[in-house]
Amino acid sequence: MGGRPMFILSEGTERTQGRDAQSSNISAGKAVSEAVRTTLGPRGMDKMLVSDDGDVVITNDGVTILDSMDIEHPAAQMIVEVSQTQEDEVGDGTTTAAVLAGELLAKAENLLEQDVHATTIVEGYARARDIALEAVDDLALDVDIDDDLLRQVAESSMTGKGTGDITTERLAEVVVNAVRGVEGDEGIDRDEIRVLTQTGSSSSATELVEGIVTDAEPAHKNMPRSVEDATILATDGSFGVRETEIDAEYSVDNVEQLTAAMDAENDQLRELADAIADAGVDVVFSHSSIEDRTAAYLAEHGILAFEDVDDDMTSAIAQSTGGKRTGKPDDVDDDELGHADSIRLEKYGDEDLVFIEGADEAQSVTVFVRGGTEHVVDELERAIEDALDVVSSAVETENVVPGAGAIETSIAGRVRDEAAGIEGRQQLAVEAFADAIEVLPRTLAENTGMDPIDALVDLRAANDDEEGSAGIISSGETGKIANPVEEGVIDPAAVKGEAVESATESATMIVRIDDVIAAE
Repeated sequence: MGGRPMFILSEGTERTQGRDAQSSNISAGKAVSEAVRTTLGPRGMDKMLVSDDGDVVITNDGVTILDSMDIEHPAAQMIVEVSQTQEDEVGDGTTTAAVLAGELLAKAENLLEQDVHATTIVEGYARARDIALEAVDDLALDVDIDDDLLRQVAESSMTGKGTGDITTERLAEVVVNAVRGVEGDEGIDRDEIRVLTQTGSSSSATELVEGIVTDAEPAHKNMPRSVEDATILATDGSFGVRETEIDAEYSVDNVEQLTAAMDAENDQLRELADAIADAGVDVVFSHSSIEDRTAAYLAEHGILAFEDVDDDMTSAIAQSTGGKRTGKPDDVDDDELGHADSIRLEKYGDEDLVFIEGADEAQSVTVFVRGGTEHVVDELERAIEDALDVVSSAVETENVVPGAGAIETSIAGRVRDEAAGIEGRQQLAVEAFADAIEVLPRTLAENTGMDPIDALVDLRAANDDEEGSAGIISSGETGKIANPVEEGVIDPAAVKGEAVESATESATMIVRIDDVIAAE
């Protein structure tokens, strides 16, 4: 080759290698983690997120914050993915996962500076993760998963989040009733719990509707606004003039022919409305548009009809009312028709909402969220969605653990004890993992106004005596060390386990990267 250099990368490609690459990636990950750290816990602060268009979001929900941030660094995006994974899997604990991932990276950075190889760190973190997950299982509370405990789980999830003038106790009751409302022999059908928001009232007006609520307007002004003991047709069929199967043109030479053609169309549309009425239908939900004349004829029969209903909602209404979605509204069998005890329209400002209650089949419920402003209802919706997810998880897994940082303190103690029996430099990584886990109770202490060092010392001492017996409990303007179970602070074990797994996975992935090649 004559000693000439060989270029294998295109011109302009940037490459960062070795310690510089590791340092850059770890710094980016830690920066993202720090962005949400102050939102953790019942005394966590909110973030105001302003988009390029001027849209404003005010929240302390970790995944919402990270999703809204314009993050370009690929390693930082991995931390965002941690929160998204946490949200998808268990619905809560997104901030916990992101903060833990950032702290694992910080501890790994210290080990790299001590010349501990990245592979050794990864292997040590993996061993520590397994110990931590086993500890979560061991520390699960031996309690009945009854409604009182589920309300505590829901409250623990929502405490510190913006709920307006409604108490977390009241919201927790709504959430638990919603989950119980869709619980069947095969478990919980989470998709049958819908959350609908509507501004214009205080958040204390939030309620649980045992049925479906959706935005829809009657197809004609003369239609009734409420129907009792309703027979329901859900369809995506046509409510206009039937189209011929062949292309044809008709020549109209005079007014009489035009009138005859219009009369024929009217007769056809009236026959369609008559057929629907003869089938005993009281209410129509149509995915397609309803021709104005057809709507008028339906109104003459006293039928309440809705047009342009969302595709998924049309199917949901058919299923929940015990009917079948049909493409032929003028030719339906009895088994295609659904039933509900009542269907009513309520006016909210300029918008109509339809309430479908007492449906025959599926256990569908709607949490109808109210609030004075969009910011209030949006944050309240996020809090309720998280609570619904954690309560569902607690019911399905039947595993809950003490909250308030107690479980993390106990996990750290378990990991340290096990580290003593691990040989070589992996022991350093396992001990670093234990220190990283304690960032969670330490952050809770900071956010409640306690001295984090003193609080951590007290937590360790109390949990050494009895694992899971002490956590950081918000009290007035500060916090206190107390038993989280006695204080009603309880979390699903699945939330803790998923946070440990996803945070460890992302941190180890970032630590292993020693070469970053970026094309222009």
